[in-house]
Amino acid sequence: MAIRLVEIKPADDPEQLNTEWVIITNDGKTAFHTGGVSMTVGHRGSAKKYVLGVITPGFVLKPGDRVRMCTGYPATEEHGEPPAETDDLKNYYLLRRKTYVKEPGTVLTLMLRGMPISKSEYDPSAPLGVRA
Repeated sequence: MAIRLVEIKPADDPEQLNTEWVIITNDGKTAFHTGGVSMTVGHRGSAKKYVLGVITPGFVLKPGDRVRMCTGYPATEEHGEPPAETDDLKNYYLLRRKTYVKEPGTVLTLMLRGMPISKSEYDPSAPLGVRA
């Protein structure tokens, strides 16, 4: 699987949910449908993790496509202004009620039918917030 988490950005303010996001990309040679993919959050060194949600109905990532998955609701003023979309970067909303990237060492995993397909760790000192 060539689906990767390439950016992790925590919220500027815990109330501004739409300022927290992750960007996923398809580095593969075939299209990938995200329907049924779940995202979990945990912490480095801990086996404990919880499911943030399941992407339903999902969207198609063609080879080379990227999608920004924002935490909040797009039309909720309290969640802040969503980042502007471009032709090559659209927003998808996780519809969460609180932030999940709290500190360095936060580990995000994309799962499909219980199998991990991409895993990244938040590192604020790394470019785009992803530990190498």
